[in-house]
Amino acid sequence: MYLTEEHALIRSTVRDFAQNEIKPVARELDEKAEFSVSLTKKMGKLGLLGMTVPEKYGGQGYDYLSYIIAVEEIARVDGSQAATVAAHNSLGIGPINYFGTEEQKKKLLPGLCNGEGLWAFGLTEPEAGSDSRGTKTTAKLTGEGWNINGSKTFITNASSAMAKGATVQVVTDVKDGVKEFSTILVEKGTPGYTQRHMKDKLMWRASDTAELHFDNCKVPEANLLGKRGEGSHIMLSTLDNGKLSIAAMGLGLAQGAFEMALKYSQERVQFGKPICKFQATAFKLADMAMKVELARNLLYKACWLKDNHKPFAKESAMSKLYCSEVAAQVADEAVQIHGGYGLMKEFDVERFYRDQRLLRIGEGTSEIQRTVIARHIGC
Repeated sequence: MYLTEEHALIRSTVRDFAQNEIKPVARELDEKAEFSVSLTKKMGKLGLLGMTVPEKYGGQGYDYLSYIIAVEEIARVDGSQAATVAAHNSLGIGPINYFGTEEQKKKLLPGLCNGEGLWAFGLTEPEAGSDSRGTKTTAKLTGEGWNINGSKTFITNASSAMAKGATVQVVTDVKDGVKEFSTILVEKGTPGYTQRHMKDKLMWRASDTAELHFDNCKVPEANLLGKRGEGSHIMLSTLDNGKLSIAAMGLGLAQGAFEMALKYSQERVQFGKPICKFQATAFKLADMAMKVELARNLLYKACWLKDNHKPFAKESAMSKLYCSEVAAQVADEAVQIHGGYGLMKEFDVERFYRDQRLLRIGEGTSEIQRTVIARHIGC
């Protein structure tokens, strides 16, 4: 219903890239917890790091569904590389593309679309997760510009050699106990801005996750993104878009796990026949296939709504919730079908089982998504 020949070509192109370039090194990168600069640059050259940005700023100018299909196909092979692409497009350059001034776009976007660098979005703090209004990082406007103090945590694409900076949500004023939130662009190398790579993750081990620290970090007044006081609006809009990419990661992971389980069940022989011929296994696979298909239809509908400039916040939350939970269910059943081998690192399904766990937490927990959906239906 929603797919065009261009969408099919994008799927085919990205799938080939994921199979030929990402899959051969995914297990090793995961084992070493190593972010790959060379692989990320290749994704940039393929056009995966600026898919929805207009061509005049160096992007590809695709619709959002095209981008979501690309994330889905990468996640079908590796969650870490999908996380790099999704966080950069949706959270990193998305706010600049939608809310930046002409000067900000021309300065930053071209180099962030061609693979020269990555951009991050600094929202989460040690005491501000689901409650984003708990932000404590402050920015005071002085004669020298904005003076930022505070910290962020669990920020993707912020500390590698390719990291160029971050859009940071800050408190710019407090009146009668009510915080004023704004977003500010902070480039890497700015005095007072430091990044610390976070190690020993369960999942997405080959993606770059960091803590950000601001110690009297001074940036020009012109680095304000959007208008002063629009921080919450920019953040919520960014997360609505970002939920779709997390949903795509869940969908792609589920598709990949299902394909692994199906292939294994066709080859694994017990009691004289492939285990897919036993009703217990066949029904598992049937349920997995159905859930993946339903998840894809829901996500693509949400993308269609966005691309056609219709309200999509409810469908975005539904997609993120359902796709992430389908990823968990399908990955779990895939491990069950593999039996003991599903617990061994030599089988990729083990990595998929770990990678799916963040999807129900990042960019709004499943509990928060249910709260959002409940509000949209009038509860």
